[in-house]
Amino acid sequence: MVSPLLEPFREAYRNLELLPLRSDKELQRFAVKYGTEIIEELEQLVEDSPSEDGKIILAGHRGCGKSTLLYEFKRKLDDRYFVVFFSISDMIEMSDVNHVNILFSIAVQMMSEAEAQNLTIKDSIKKSFYQWFAEQIRTETNQADATLETGFNFSSLLAHIKGILKINSTIREEIKQKYERRITDLVAQINIIASAIESQSQKKILVIVDDIDKIDLAQVRDIFQSHIKAIMLPSFRIIMTIPIAALREVALKATLQTETNDQIVQMPVYKLFKQGDINSPNAIPDPQIIATLTEIITKRIDPALIDPDTLEKICLYSGGVLRELIRITNDCCRVRLRSVRRYPDDNTLKIDQAVLEQSITEISLDFAESIGTADEEIIKTVYEKLKPKDLKDQNFLDLLHGLYILE
Repeated sequence: MVSPLLEPFREAYRNLELLPLRSDKELQRFAVKYGTEIIEELEQLVEDSPSEDGKIILAGHRGCGKSTLLYEFKRKLDDRYFVVFFSISDMIEMSDVNHVNILFSIAVQMMSEAEAQNLTIKDSIKKSFYQWFAEQIRTETNQADATLETGFNFSSLLAHIKGILKINSTIREEIKQKYERRITDLVAQINIIASAIESQSQKKILVIVDDIDKIDLAQVRDIFQSHIKAIMLPSFRIIMTIPIAALREVALKATLQTETNDQIVQMPVYKLFKQGDINSPNAIPDPQIIATLTEIITKRIDPALIDPDTLEKICLYSGGVLRELIRITNDCCRVRLRSVRRYPDDNTLKIDQAVLEQSITEISLDFAESIGTADEEIIKTVYEKLKPKDLKDQNFLDLLHGLYILE
């Protein structure tokens, strides 16, 4: 016998993937109104900047909703700008992200978007672009010639370039070695591509590079402190994400403020409680925020499948981090799906307190595996005093980066 609850829980489980909303269809199904002020702040910086090559930093915790918000921002500006939006994780292995391959990825993605929008770029210019790309990845340049002769469809060559860039560490290292001391040559080619696109589209370029916030802090320092001038060189607007922990390092923050003309936007997690009430057993969560988090869940799961009190507790356990909200509910669905198969005759099964406690226990054990004694002391201090003993402590910054501590 198959339980009538199997399919509803299965659908909910599939709706609770730990992925950002990056398509119009997904936004239509699951989006809720949030981050309006962040979008307005980004729009103001893009539109009102005195220069057309401003670089904007969006900082926030992993999982706070930056990716979905940036996709919404892209949609809003599509009619006014030639927007190139991509995740660096789709282009480069995350452990190998550096300033050179970020810039090279921007070049590839600009041409990819130009192809997607069917821009008419002169054959001679287009051919030179693709010969240049082919040379960087050691692809025979006659492949670019052959592509030109078969209907001006460069999609296969672009896919080839992206694939090699993603999986071939040797090629990435060669590109880095080639341009690390000749970064202006790389940027010059990027600017030529940008100029051709702007000429044909009659729009200014806006590049949005997502998921840089997911790399290690050491890589963030290397890119945005040691090599930030290289990242600032392209002659068009760029928005990049960084982890919130980067702004707690004095030297790194000062460099970012100076080089971006202080164009830094911070995206906080939802604050469930007022700061002074956080540790009070009688603290009352912000009803508006609870309502927003509840809406995020009930767009993905039938409210009849989850106990209302349990739903509120899921919101509280999330800490206001959207990814954790989805993760906890997803885990609850996994637990309940096993029960539905075990007891197909029981039509009263839903996500209740017992299911939530089991899920939280499993997630807590997962978090605890990486915590050492020094980390425990820092977490305890932050819990009791709402700040660490030393904001520069690397252990504290790592805990902030890893979502063990939220701000």
